[in-house]
Amino acid sequence: MNASPQSTPGSTAYSASAHALSVHLRADLIGDAEKVFTGLEAAELAGSSHLTFVRSGKFAGAFAAGKAGGALVKRGMDLSLLGDLSGRVVLLVDDPDLAMLACLEMFAPQEAAVAPGVHASAVIAADARVHATAHVGPNCTVHAGAVIGAGVVLVSDVTVGAAAVVGDGTLLHPGVRVLSRCVVGRQCIIHSGVVIGADGFGYRPDPSGRGLLKIPHIGNVVIGDAVEIGANTCVDRAKFGSTTIGSGTKIDNLVQIAHNCRVGRCCVICGNAGLAGSVVMGDGVIVGGGASIADNLTIGSGVKVAGGSGVMDDIPAGETWMGMPAGPASEWRRIFVGFKRMGRRDVKKPKGSSDGAAT
Repeated sequence: MNASPQSTPGSTAYSASAHALSVHLRADLIGDAEKVFTGLEAAELAGSSHLTFVRSGKFAGAFAAGKAGGALVKRGMDLSLLGDLSGRVVLLVDDPDLAMLACLEMFAPQEAAVAPGVHASAVIAADARVHATAHVGPNCTVHAGAVIGAGVVLVSDVTVGAAAVVGDGTLLHPGVRVLSRCVVGRQCIIHSGVVIGADGFGYRPDPSGRGLLKIPHIGNVVIGDAVEIGANTCVDRAKFGSTTIGSGTKIDNLVQIAHNCRVGRCCVICGNAGLAGSVVMGDGVIVGGGASIADNLTIGSGVKVAGGSGVMDDIPAGETWMGMPAGPASEWRRIFVGFKRMGRRDVKKPKGSSDGAAT
């Protein structure tokens, strides 16, 4: 599409005409085809050169009251809700959220290409295998027997442990630790502070009664392709065998995946969630922020777990659970309605009683 670069420190951003956007998004254009947009912004914060999106009447009101130069609008919406369109552009699309995703990819700052090679401060074991097209940045360490695939980028201060494998095209941000014998698939993105392969949390009472005995964890972690893991998340190695994360799964920041968990393909695990040991999770599961799943449970494919829930039982495939302890969402909604009704009941006071303090 006809997008032109703008100069910004350390990166290249883009601007695009309304016409170019309409072609790229296969949108119907209303307004000035030559109007140029230089960025994306929420409706209430946008200026005249910004593009925003309108998926509902609420968003339409914010656009009408704001100064955004244009909007991605769902086809079939009543355009009168958008207010005065003089000098503004409307791009009619089937799905404003998907259209905005396409625009975000287009307008994203393009960082300078990373050149293959090994920084002088990096330490590479003599028997490690680093592909010629990989980039190993400052202060990285690649231990004995490790394999770094084609096009891999280790940004800086990354540790890849002994006999660990990092698949082709994977990006490891600063401070990532992939510990011994762990495997990261192709085209993954691992954000800063992630630790893959720390020991699982396992102890048992010392028969002497004088403390706890540490349980050795001699397994590893195996992560599939196209997995993204957010900052400061931890995926613990298995006691034996492997802790596994299926291809296409996306994990948010500050998530704990304990030893021997098996997470399916294309799951979404939101921030501050925790999976205790040996949880088995099917494909396409969505776990809301702050949810906790007890050990040795099976979560069926397509399950949705609401944020903040505490799961203590297996969940059949396709169900939505919520609450603490968690149960089917339909049951919890009825319970919640009952609590609200109880709170609204008038409590009859004994005859002659007073709300005032006794004197």
